[in-house]
Parts: sequence; C-alpha cells; structure tokens
Amino acid sequence: MRLYTFCCFLVLIATAGSALAQNEVSSQCQSVGGTMSTNLGVVDASTTLGTATGDLAGAVTAQILNVSQNADGTVSFTVQHHLVTESGDTVSFNQATAVTMPLSATLFALVRYPVHINGGTGKFAKAKGDLNAIGEVDLGAGTTVFRYSGKICFAK
Repeated sequence: MRLYTFCCFLVLIATAGSALAQNEVSSQCQSVGGTMSTNLGVVDASTTLGTATGDLAGAVTAQILNVSQNADGTVSFTVQHHLVTESGDTVSFNQATAVTMPLSATLFALVRYPVHINGGTGKFAKAKGDLNAIGEVDLGAGTTVFRYSGKICFAK
C-alpha cells in the first residue's frame, strides 16, 4: 500500500509540474513602458482622451468614475481605462484607483497608480499584466501626463 501511495504521489507531482511548465510555455511575458497624456472633458466632463507612446502606443481614454478625499490628505480618482493600439488591438483594464497628493487646488501628483490589464483583442486577447504609473493631473489646465511601466504576459 505504501508503494502504491508513493507512486500516486509521484504521478501527482509530475502532473502538477507538467501543468506549471505548460502554463509558463503558454504565455510570454515582457516588460513594457511608455507615456500617456490626455485632455480632460473632451468626450464629456468626466472622460479624458489622449495618446499613449511606447509599448502601448495608440489612443487612450479614462472615464473618471469617482473622486474621494482620503483621511491622510490624499485624493483618489477611480477610473476606467480604454486603449486602442496603433495596430488596432484593444487593451482591456480593470477599474483602477489613482491615489494622488494635492499640490494645489487643481494640481495633483500621483502617489500610487496600479493598473491591471485583463485581456483585449488581437495580440492582447487573454493577456494579463500589471502596470504602475507616476505623473500628474492638472485640473486647471485640463491635462494629465503619466509614465507607465510594468509587465504583460501574452497568451501564445
């Protein structure tokens, strides 16, 4: 019975190892980076529209869903991003929260801005990834600018 249990355990380990190896083979991860800059109020009062450069080059929008003051003095912007690359692929994102520090009544510096990619079309179908950004939001000028970096894993 011990030999049978031991053999079953080895088969289980080999199967799990094979599944892990297949998962690594079935995706290809790469580091990405670039910039995004948008104008506020182009589509409507809560939607930005602009350009992305670098590895996600194309057109980008962000719909501001909520703005809240935090107890520590920071201000959080909850947003939904949409991106179409220059080649026509779309990139889908989870809702993201940009935590900012007010520098004036209208200027905000990013403190934390994690963004999760959850698929898209073309090359981004079934892609997963995490980005982080630094930058600023200028409500007075109606502009944003961000430097993003992170990693995306593409399905093979």
